[in-house]
Amino acid sequence: MATTEQLTGWGLVPRPGSEVRSEDLEAITRDAVLSRGLGRSYGDSSLPAAGERVAGTTLADRILGFDEETGLLHAEAGLSLGEINRLFWPRLWTCPVLPGTQQVTLGGMVAADVHGKNHHVHGTLGRHVERLRMRVADGRVLTTSREEEPELFRATLGGMGLTGHILEVALRLQPITSPWIWSESERIAGVDDFVAALRDAATDWPFTVGWFDALATGAGLGRGILLRGRWATSAEAPDEPPAPKRRFEVPFTLPSWTLNRLSMWAFNQFYFRKHPKRVKRGITHPESFFHPLDVVRHWNRIYGRRGFTQHQCVLPEGDRPGAARRLLEELTRRGGLSFLCVIKDCGPEGEGVLSFPRPGISIAIDLPAGPGIQELIDGLNERVLEEGGRIYLAKDTFTRSEHFRAMEPRLDTFDTVRRQWDPQRRLSSAQSVRLLGDDA
Repeated sequence: MATTEQLTGWGLVPRPGSEVRSEDLEAITRDAVLSRGLGRSYGDSSLPAAGERVAGTTLADRILGFDEETGLLHAEAGLSLGEINRLFWPRLWTCPVLPGTQQVTLGGMVAADVHGKNHHVHGTLGRHVERLRMRVADGRVLTTSREEEPELFRATLGGMGLTGHILEVALRLQPITSPWIWSESERIAGVDDFVAALRDAATDWPFTVGWFDALATGAGLGRGILLRGRWATSAEAPDEPPAPKRRFEVPFTLPSWTLNRLSMWAFNQFYFRKHPKRVKRGITHPESFFHPLDVVRHWNRIYGRRGFTQHQCVLPEGDRPGAARRLLEELTRRGGLSFLCVIKDCGPEGEGVLSFPRPGISIAIDLPAGPGIQELIDGLNERVLEEGGRIYLAKDTFTRSEHFRAMEPRLDTFDTVRRQWDPQRRLSSAQSVRLLGDDA
């Protein structure tokens, strides 16, 4: 099946292009410039340039093997994280890294080298990938790992699909004590307190994350809710495994005026104040803890036809404390509006050449697209550059090439590997045209 008019990322900003899907992923990647999974990258990283064709992986979703002793899962690239959760949580295994949505494929997770609430403990997904089967630009299909073509392997982790089509993934799952989460949550007064609380929680909790209010000002700047969690023990957990969560749906694209300063302010007030002043503790459904937005299908439609983007960056906090606060001050000074804002503590840098996380604080801010968005992203990126941070390619739509190159000293290493395997730039995306100078 092929779609032939236009494609969008999760941010709903359309691009011309076509997608072909088949169970035979090897066949459809022969002539495609990029592979694409469930389309949850926010911007243009999974979209083709100049109306080219991409290979949709979602029909190639078979499990090819699982070792109950070691946890090694071998599967096609189109297998979704949601299906892995459904099949393996009841068997007391989990994907070791769980991003904010389970509507992503294995191949997409590798290409973005996703991270989760436990980055300070388990790193990015790439740490747990054993090997990849890939089609490279000259048409060959080969296996790559830390032993076989290791430079290609490391460049593919977080390489946004530009080093080759990922066909199969061997990933080591993690054993768990139960499929339920024991969690705690509490109010945090402001962004500086948030950074300190995340650091404190990281010493005892494998999962930490926070929602914060980007519209609050003054002493309340960055106030929010901190969430801590771990897998519940068998004694703490209910006897039955968690049933799939009931899904709701935004049935149509809402008018763009639905989200405005007043409605976002009201939501932020409600969300902050509905949490009691005391610490909440108890058993939590794993989907509610790891993938809370997945309960609402097509929630991106609330932004209207203008679409939206997410600015996600990681800011080092060691040499210049207060980077997170300064970024939020930049956002509020420029009039940025957001009601979905996430803050996390990141651990050591991974082995992926362009992998996003590094030690510091990650801040993700959803922003409506439309007039003024380019200037807002420019201003935020200039602040990120001043702080010595970098952005996450899987979320980016509007970053300028000069900003990306200035914040990414590893780019020369990535380009060297890419030139070796694809000297004619046969594999590309709308994002690689925008940021890396590929031909449109």
